[in-house]
Amino acid sequence: MSQVDERLSASERRAAREAHLIASEKARDLSRELKINDFHGGVHPPENKHQSTGEPIGSIPLAEDLIVPLNQHIGATAIPLVKLGDLVLKGQKIAEADGPVSCPVHAPSSGKVVAIEPMAVPHPSGMVADCIQIRTDGRNEWCALTPLADYQNRDSDELLEQIRDCGIAGMGGAGFPTAVKLNPRGGATIDTLIINGTECEPYITADDILMRERADEIIGGVEILAHLLDQPERVLIGIEDNKPEAIKAMQRAAEGTRFHVVVFPTKYPSGGEKQLIQILTGREVPNEGLPANVGIVCQNVGTARAVYRAIHFGEPLISRITTVVGESLAHQRNIEVPIGTPIRHILECHGIDRKQLQRIVIGGPMMGYTIEDESAPVVKTTNCILAPTNKELPPAPPAQACIRCGLCAEACPASLLPQQLYWYARAEDRDKLQAYNLFDCIECGACSYVCPSSIPLVQYYRAAKGDIREARQEKEKADRARERFEYRKLRMERAEQEKEAKRLERKQAAEEARKLREQNAGSPEAQAAKQEADVVAAALARVKAKQASPEQQLARAQRTLTSAEHRVERMQQKVAEADENQRAQLEAQLKTAELKLKEARDKLAEAESLSAAAPAGDQSPEAASTPTPSITEDKLTVAGASSSAAGAAIERAKAAAAARASMSPEEKLAAEIDALKTRVEKAEARLQKARSDDDPNTAAFETALTKLQEKLAEKQQQAGIQD
Repeated sequence: MSQVDERLSASERRAAREAHLIASEKARDLSRELKINDFHGGVHPPENKHQSTGEPIGSIPLAEDLIVPLNQHIGATAIPLVKLGDLVLKGQKIAEADGPVSCPVHAPSSGKVVAIEPMAVPHPSGMVADCIQIRTDGRNEWCALTPLADYQNRDSDELLEQIRDCGIAGMGGAGFPTAVKLNPRGGATIDTLIINGTECEPYITADDILMRERADEIIGGVEILAHLLDQPERVLIGIEDNKPEAIKAMQRAAEGTRFHVVVFPTKYPSGGEKQLIQILTGREVPNEGLPANVGIVCQNVGTARAVYRAIHFGEPLISRITTVVGESLAHQRNIEVPIGTPIRHILECHGIDRKQLQRIVIGGPMMGYTIEDESAPVVKTTNCILAPTNKELPPAPPAQACIRCGLCAEACPASLLPQQLYWYARAEDRDKLQAYNLFDCIECGACSYVCPSSIPLVQYYRAAKGDIREARQEKEKADRARERFEYRKLRMERAEQEKEAKRLERKQAAEEARKLREQNAGSPEAQAAKQEADVVAAALARVKAKQASPEQQLARAQRTLTSAEHRVERMQQKVAEADENQRAQLEAQLKTAELKLKEARDKLAEAESLSAAAPAGDQSPEAASTPTPSITEDKLTVAGASSSAAGAAIERAKAAAAARASMSPEEKLAAEIDALKTRVEKAEARLQKARSDDDPNTAAFETALTKLQEKLAEKQQQAGIQD
C-alpha cells in the first residue's frame, strides 16, 4: 500500500476544503430526506486522486493492433463470428454471446482479422485466453448502427435485447452482463435503483471525470434503467463527498427529475455494492445473496452512460474511460481508449520511464493486481492502469507471524473474521471457510492494509475461493454422472420388466391357444388343418431326402476319384521330366496326390455300399429316371494300372538317383547335358506348336526355351564342349 502523502499547494487545499464544505452542506440537506447509514469497518488510505484530474478526458493515437478478448465479463466465453483475413468495421459484432450469462464482442475499430488464438489478457494469474487480433486500417470506419428511438414506447424485452446485443457489461466491478442484472430472476420486486458513483479506490478517477464531463448522458442512461425496472420508488445516485465537481455536475443534470444525488462521507470501501446499499438504504444483502433479494439493483455510472449510448445511438461497448496514473509516467490523466488497446501502447503514449517503473498494476493499489505481460489489452472492466515507482508504491515487506491483534476484524467491511479465515485457508479446511462466510469477502484489501505483520490475507482468500469453486464444479460433475448412471440403471430395469411382461403375455397366449386347439380337436376345421400340416411335412421330408440321396453322394465320389487320378498322372509325368534339384519336391507332391487318390477310392466304396443298401422306393423321381453311374471292372483296372505306373515311375526315379550317386563328376555333368538337350528339344517342339496354334502363351514358351538354352550353354562350357 502506498504511503505517499498528497502534495497539494495551500491554495489547492483551501479550495478543496471549501468545495468539501459546500458538498457536505448539500449532503446534510439530502440527509434530512434520506438517512445516511454507516457500515462496519473500513479504512482511510491516501486517496491520491489529484494527479489525474487536472485536465479533461483525453485520447491517444490508435494502436496498430487491437487484441479483443472473447471473455471480458462474468459468464461464458463468446463464440467468434469472423475468420482469419476478414475485414471488419468499427462496431461490427465479431463474437456472439454463448448463453444467457454472456456478452457479445464488437470490433473497436475497422481493420483486418490477423489472428484468432490464445493471447495474454489482464488477469491476476497471468493466464492467456482466446482473443481476436485486428490490424487497424486507420480509417475508423463505422458499421451501420441501429438506435432505438422513443424507447419509452417500446417493449422492455426489445430494450434488453438491444443492451445485450451491444455487449454492455458492468464497468465498475466484475463485469456482470447488464441485461441479466436488469431482468432479476424469480420475478423479484425492485423498489430501489442505486447508481454507483462512489469510486472509493485510491488513484482511480475514471468515474469522477466521467460525471464531471458526461453527466447528462449518465442521467439519460439512468432514465432508461428506471424505465426497464418499471420505475422503482427510489433512484439514488451515491457519490462520496471527496468529488465536489462531480457532485455539482450530477445535481445539475438531475434537476427536474425524481433522482436523488446522495452524498456521504468518504471511507474505503464504500463503493462496494453491499456496502453502498447499506449506506443508502440500511438494508443488508444476505450471505452469498444478490441485491435483487432485498429489492435493489445497483449499476455503475459508466454502465449507465453505456446504456444511454446503446439505446439512443446504437453504439456497442467498444471503448471506456481509463485512469492512467503513476509517478513513472510523464503524463497522468484519464483517457477514453478503445477496448483491446495493448497496455504497452498506452504507457508509451504517456512517456513511461522504465528505469523508475516498479511494476504495472491493473486497478488501484488496494484491489488491483500486477501484470507481467504489457501486451495484455484494455478490457471492459479496466478502470485504471497504475505505473508507480518504488518510492510511490514500495514492495510489501516479508510476511511475519500473526500476532492476533484483531485489527483485520475491525477493518473488515463485511463483518467477517479474517484471522480465522486465514488459518482455515492455510489448512485448506473448506467446510470451515464456508461456515465463516468466505464468499462474503469482497477482496477489498482493508484487512491486509491494517495488518502489522504484512500478511497478504486477500491472496489466501482468493486462492481458497478458487479451490472451493473448483471442488464445487467437480462435485457437480460427479453428481451429474451419478444421476446419469442411476437413470440408465432405472431405464434398463424398466426395459427388462417390460420384456418380462411381454414374455409372460406370449406364454399365456400360447397356453390359451393350446387349450383352444384341444377343445376343437374333433371339429372338421381342425382335421382339415391337420391334414394340410401333414402334407406340408411330407413335402419337406421329400425335399430333404432329395438333397441327401445316395445316388448324389455316389456321383460326387466318382467325380472326386476321377480328379484325383488325373492329378496323380500329371505328377508322375512331372517327376519323370524333372531334374535332380526339383525331383525331391515333386516326389513329395506325388505322394500327397496318391494319398488323396486313396481317400477318394474309400469314399467311392462307401457311397456304393450306401447306394446298394438303399431300397428302390427311397429313390427320388429324378434319380429313378436318371441312369446311375457305377464303377465298372474296366475302371478299377485303369485305377490299378495308374497305381502300378506310379509305383514303377518311383522305382525308376530311385534307380536313377542310385546310379547318379555312383557316377563321377564328369559323368554327372555329361548326364545333365543330355537331359538339358532333351528338355531343349521338347521346349522347341512346344514353342513351334504354340506358334502354329497362335497360342497367347507363346511369349512364355520363348522365355522358357531361352533360359534352357542358356543353362545348356553354361554346362557345355563347363565340360569344354563347343555347341
